[in-house]
Amino acid sequence: MLESFAVSGKIYGGDNMEYIIIPLIILILIAAVLIIAYVCFKMAFYQADRIDGNSENIMFPEGEIYGIYRDKIEKWTLETRNMHHKDLEITSFDGLKLYGKFYEYEKGAPIEIMFHGYRGCAERDLSGGVQRCFKLGHSSLIVEQRASGKSEGNVISFGINEHRDALMWADFAVKHFGTDAKIILTGISMGAATVLMTADKDLPKNVVGILADCGYTSAKDIIKIVIKGMKLPPNLAYPFVKLGARLYGHFNLEEDSPINAVKNAKVPIIYFHGKADTFVPCYMSEQNYEATVSKKQIMTVDDAGHGLAYPSHPQEYLEAVAEFFHK
Repeated sequence: MLESFAVSGKIYGGDNMEYIIIPLIILILIAAVLIIAYVCFKMAFYQADRIDGNSENIMFPEGEIYGIYRDKIEKWTLETRNMHHKDLEITSFDGLKLYGKFYEYEKGAPIEIMFHGYRGCAERDLSGGVQRCFKLGHSSLIVEQRASGKSEGNVISFGINEHRDALMWADFAVKHFGTDAKIILTGISMGAATVLMTADKDLPKNVVGILADCGYTSAKDIIKIVIKGMKLPPNLAYPFVKLGARLYGHFNLEEDSPINAVKNAKVPIIYFHGKADTFVPCYMSEQNYEATVSKKQIMTVDDAGHGLAYPSHPQEYLEAVAEFFHK
């Protein structure tokens, strides 16, 4: 058995092996952690091939649950495409160009600034919202969130950076439409989380409330649910996701959350959620509702999947919004 080996002309005994092997093992472990964190970042937060909201094709959410609403979604999309709109843009706090389309119902009508879901786009997720707004006598500004459509950026941050964008859109709306404008911040799925995280911030007094449709309690909570659905251990995998967000996305995934924001909410909030939602569980909106300290209301729909509370029960949805904001 060899008792020593030569390196650069020197002889090292077996007792000195640990001085090389242990650092090498540590370096390998660090490299493995960084690689896993990077893979998690790419899977969860990086958006390369975004949905093109200007495509001639009509986009539909993936999943069988949306099939029965295909004709309705197509009708809403075509109607919205044929409506007159004005293109608007802002520059985000970190220098990204963000775009939106404004559909005016009439001068002086309340304006809903609307935010779409995770890896979605404004046309796909919010065309029905535009039609709903007009039924209520609201104007609608549908926003392409960062890393979506024409808007710049490649990193989705589950509402952390997006809620700062929402605050900027609210300030922009007051300057653009006038100090008498009445504004409702509306979002679906991640868009709902986005607007909920503005609830405890210094919003313009023009913001009369928030509409949150099928939002989650926190990025951590929903990511752990997704990890579990992938048959992976959430408590083991989540730290790598969080690290990936910090190292490669340059944001803190736990910096803020909807459920923490609504504990100090400064504006009224109405919640919608389908009880058949298998992506964002309905109990998350119920928990957000229970934590909300401002004026609040919640409508849950027994047979509605993710984002389908309005398509499945449009009249009840309209009545709830009208009563909450127009009373």
